[in-house]
Amino acid sequence: MTTGKINVSVENIFPLIKKFLYSDHEIFLRELVSNATDATLKLKHLTNIGEAAVEYGNPVISVEVDKEAKQLRIIDQGLGMTGEEVEKYINQVAFSGAEEFLEKYKDSAKDSGIIGHFGLGFYSAFMVAEKVEIITKSYKDEPAVHWVCDGSPEFTLEPSDKTTRGTEIILHIAEDSTEFLEEYRIRELLTKYNKFMPVPIKFGTKTQTLPKPEDAGDDYVAETVEVDNIINNPTPAWTKQPADLTDEDYKAFYHELYPTQFEEPLFNIHLNVDYPFNLTGILYFPKLSGDLQVQKDKIQLYQNQVFVTDNVEGIVPEFLTMLRGVIDSPDIPLNVSRSYLQADGAVKKISNYITRKVADKLKSLFSENREDFEAKWNDIKIVLEYGMLSEPKFYEKAGAFVLYPTVDGKYFTLDELKENLAATQTDKNGKLVLLYASNKDTQHGYIAEATEKGYEVLLLDSPIVSHLIQKLEADNDNLTFARVDAENIDKLIDKDEAQLSKLSDEEKDTLKGQIEAIVPKQTYTVQLEAMDSNSAPFRITQPEFMRRMKEMSQSGGGGMFGMGNFPDMYNLVVNTNSPLAGSILTTDDATQREALVKQALDLAKLSQNLLKGEELTAFVKRSFELIK
Repeated sequence: MTTGKINVSVENIFPLIKKFLYSDHEIFLRELVSNATDATLKLKHLTNIGEAAVEYGNPVISVEVDKEAKQLRIIDQGLGMTGEEVEKYINQVAFSGAEEFLEKYKDSAKDSGIIGHFGLGFYSAFMVAEKVEIITKSYKDEPAVHWVCDGSPEFTLEPSDKTTRGTEIILHIAEDSTEFLEEYRIRELLTKYNKFMPVPIKFGTKTQTLPKPEDAGDDYVAETVEVDNIINNPTPAWTKQPADLTDEDYKAFYHELYPTQFEEPLFNIHLNVDYPFNLTGILYFPKLSGDLQVQKDKIQLYQNQVFVTDNVEGIVPEFLTMLRGVIDSPDIPLNVSRSYLQADGAVKKISNYITRKVADKLKSLFSENREDFEAKWNDIKIVLEYGMLSEPKFYEKAGAFVLYPTVDGKYFTLDELKENLAATQTDKNGKLVLLYASNKDTQHGYIAEATEKGYEVLLLDSPIVSHLIQKLEADNDNLTFARVDAENIDKLIDKDEAQLSKLSDEEKDTLKGQIEAIVPKQTYTVQLEAMDSNSAPFRITQPEFMRRMKEMSQSGGGGMFGMGNFPDMYNLVVNTNSPLAGSILTTDDATQREALVKQALDLAKLSQNLLKGEELTAFVKRSFELIK
């Protein structure tokens, strides 16, 4: 038996990096600036604990473009490297200096913000450069060195005359990557990936007007000077303690994240946890529309203030992906190029924590200022209702703050509805019947009739309400929902007094047959009911179950809730006590009877927004003829 070690040929590393390891070439700048940040933060940590006898000062990272020389430079004032360290950290691919540093100083360096993890970030430079140089001088009293490599396994390492501490990386940009010699492109990448890096990043200069001296006269001409252009915010709001931030600070940070958003966020949730994982961030509730898909991919994921992605699926529960803000965690398991999330137990813990934190915050907002919470309800309800359907842990807590508004602008929790309506809205089996409307305009007549009889009518108009009420009914045995136009309310809700029909059984059979001969059987089931004579003679209802299934099918759109297509089936409810019923029954002229039925049917369809196209045109024409 033969044993040994598999040797990975260095010659194969560069093509691998260039073609496969990093799917997007632009992230080379993210990696190199991250390395410069690491070098700076390491030095800060060593000076803090007394292991580096140098002045830390106020270091910056400079990014410079020399288009004529086809060079891009990243310069830091961090701890630098000795020749021996260059041999160790640069020439040994995949040996991570940050990893070794954290291991050596694992107790004291816990919060030092070291970014590097895989040791391959530097080599991403060869995705865009045909040659790379490193000029570096260590904080230790050792000579500077100059390393050069043209993308082959061959390199040179020689002394350098650099006298200042830190490292300069020089990229000789390849012909197929000259876009990275354009200042606008580099500014775009620095803004995208390094906007909140913890060390100031200088890119170019900007003009600044000096303040007017106190003793200046009226003829004073303002002076301007060129100053370094620092393009990042090293201390973004999520890195601070909530007690140190005001409402205005949170709003200002929201607009820093989303410069094109002019509306203020409704409220925010500050995340801050250090056990059993490290996570900070700020989530904002913006005003939301009913379109679930349009809202997504607005939360930005960072790892130690380095932007990773705005696809936070898996880390943030799905229903919260409609929010905006920032999540930052060094514990998020990413693949080697930081391009996508790796399956890991910690991810589920993070997701559960965020769910719990959001639920607790919503409960406190509701308890502390219910009036304000109610005013914001319509703008946040789609997220909360979606959360109740998709996240069991959120559903458990949601009963304390999820609201059910009425058509006249009152708001109740489910427990409050159970308590308030138990005596007035129960069916013959003792179940509480919650009447609701989904559209105040199209269901206005039905709402008016119900409220006149003293019933409370809820306004549940979100696109996923059918799914939600299904779940609520399943979890509450003594509760049922019925849309206000689903069927005869008095029949649905147990009433002591029952309306007596003015027609005999024989007359009712005749009337039903006459109407069934005229209306389309494949669409309408004719039902005769004795109601108040002032009630509508014809009304169209849809069986609650069938209508709900159809709505659930439509709201899915083939996605999460897609359930196939359901046919349109309606009940045509005829009030046997209406004058029209008597007229239909006693009319001998078949043509006149058909005209009466069609006109009444069209009026009922009109009230349900079902009369359209040719049918609507014919109805209007027929109505004018009747006026004549």
